[in-house]
Amino acid sequence: MFATIGHTFELMKMSWRVLMLDRELVFFPIMSVIALAAVAGAIAAGGLLSGSFALAEEGGEGSAGDLILGLLLAFVSMSIVIFFNAALVAAAMERLRGGDPSVASGLKAASARIPQILAWAVVVTVVMLILRALRNRGGIAGQIASWVGETAWELASFFAVPFIVEEGVGPFEALRRSASLLRRTWGQQITAGFGFGLVTIVAIIVAVLIALLLAAIHPFVGLAIGIPLVGLAWATVTALEGIFKAALYDFATGREPHGFDRETLQTAYQPQATGGMRGIV
Repeated sequence: MFATIGHTFELMKMSWRVLMLDRELVFFPIMSVIALAAVAGAIAAGGLLSGSFALAEEGGEGSAGDLILGLLLAFVSMSIVIFFNAALVAAAMERLRGGDPSVASGLKAASARIPQILAWAVVVTVVMLILRALRNRGGIAGQIASWVGETAWELASFFAVPFIVEEGVGPFEALRRSASLLRRTWGQQITAGFGFGLVTIVAIIVAVLIALLLAAIHPFVGLAIGIPLVGLAWATVTALEGIFKAALYDFATGREPHGFDRETLQTAYQPQATGGMRGIV
């Protein structure tokens, strides 16, 4: 267990070195947040103009149109997240294969898979809504089932976006192949979630502490620097995770990702069965 976590953090260090070669990769998570904020703003403006918010405050029930609008918002938001995640993974793959990616090349690669991305967004949205309904209406048993379901889904779909980006497969084929790859890389996937979650918390705490120190000088300075700093910390860790996922995918499907030490990768996968991780079908 601890050895696997150690290998994960070692691979995270390699991800950092790759990121230093292409710092523009941090722009993909930032663009995702900006796009989500724009959609949320448009929805908020529509809600104010239609009076839906006032009805909700009075305890009234929304119309069928409001329900459809909510479902559309969930789908559009998920599509945005997946699109920029796909662009990040595509750009990371380009670097890991010896290329020199840019924001434009990542967006171009993701744009070429828009039909598959939208189809995957439909599947993810439906799954998330089902899990949310379980959590909100199933009592304690529902909350437990929801947590187990979310964990299983995150693991099974870990490589879905790389398969969509690389091979242009549909959502169910991407999920099937991702789940197949799960059986070969499960240890790294589980500890990756733990490792990046921990790094995200630490990075945000450090950014908040810096903001508080600056706020002691002047509140405006603390806000002006602290908010972008927290956002940059989150975007950096998200970019690292995208590189990590692309490297795992490339190695697991028979490639040798540039910037990653092959011996470390082999050691990380040593507990797996002999025969390697080639020939994912």
